[in-house]
Amino acid sequence: MSSSSNAGIAKRARTKAEADFATWLMMAKLGGFDDLPSSARRFLTNYQTRLETMSEAESTALAVREIYSAYYSEMGGVGAAPEPKARTPTTESKLVRSQRPPGPQPGQSAARQSTRPMTRKSLPALLILASMVALVVAFGFLAQ
Repeated sequence: MSSSSNAGIAKRARTKAEADFATWLMMAKLGGFDDLPSSARRFLTNYQTRLETMSEAESTALAVREIYSAYYSEMGGVGAAPEPKARTPTTESKLVRSQRPPGPQPGQSAARQSTRPMTRKSLPALLILASMVALVVAFGFLAQ
């Protein structure tokens, strides 16, 4: 098996391990520990035992590493699961940054500058007030 397919397996196994561990931990906290598969219960029990001797972050990292290794083998990875590469923030390149509207023009009057933000803020408040009045009127007629 090529190293590129092993790298693909490693990536999928790592992603699945992180997601499953978070899901299992949440289910256990919500009282669903007994509903989890036996392997999940075993990983969580080991995680809980390690919390007595190490920090939560260290125990979590070790638990995810154990799950990742198991998944890597199950998915057909050859040999020991490779150490995951350090994650780089990829969301930075995918985000579209919104630009701030340009500041006030030097030629605008002070009165125009001061009323402009009030119009933006008062419109939602006005809509909320109108909705509340409509509800009071509607329920007032229904109550009679």
